[in-house]
Amino acid sequence: MTDLFARVTGDQDVFKKLASNIPGFQGYIERQNRRAADKLLRETVADRFDELYKRISNIQVDLVNQGQIALLDDIERAAIQVRTFANKMRTAAYGYSGFFDAVKVNEEELANLYAFDASFFDLIDKISSALDNVQASMGDDNGLMAAIRHLISLGREAVETFERRSEVITNAGQK
Repeated sequence: MTDLFARVTGDQDVFKKLASNIPGFQGYIERQNRRAADKLLRETVADRFDELYKRISNIQVDLVNQGQIALLDDIERAAIQVRTFANKMRTAAYGYSGFFDAVKVNEEELANLYAFDASFFDLIDKISSALDNVQASMGDDNGLMAAIRHLISLGREAVETFERRSEVITNAGQK
């Protein structure tokens, strides 16, 4: 997330950099930058989850082509979890006002939020690996079912992790 914040602050035009020397205006710019970085992060994560959803859709087609229609409901559960996560990530309000509106955000709180946000990228990697495992398990009914169950649990974990993010922001903003 630090890279995203640096990207947002690096894209400021000359006027904003000049105006940031006006008393009080710097805090406004920092708030806007934190919000923009938060938005960029969430759009990036949602886009990656959309890619995962497309992979699941392709696996569903493969299952139909292989005559394994009985597994479609199970793989659909995983697809719904991944789609739900992407939608929540994309449509949630940008930033929590108690956290992002503070003129000076506690660096430790911000670091904790950034570390928490990094877990979304870990989830992307885990789900991608789980999808690789599902694809590799095709043809092995027992292995395939176990791989799908694992994928479902990771989808559920993604949604639960998103719900905890709002708690992290809310708790940090109240300190």
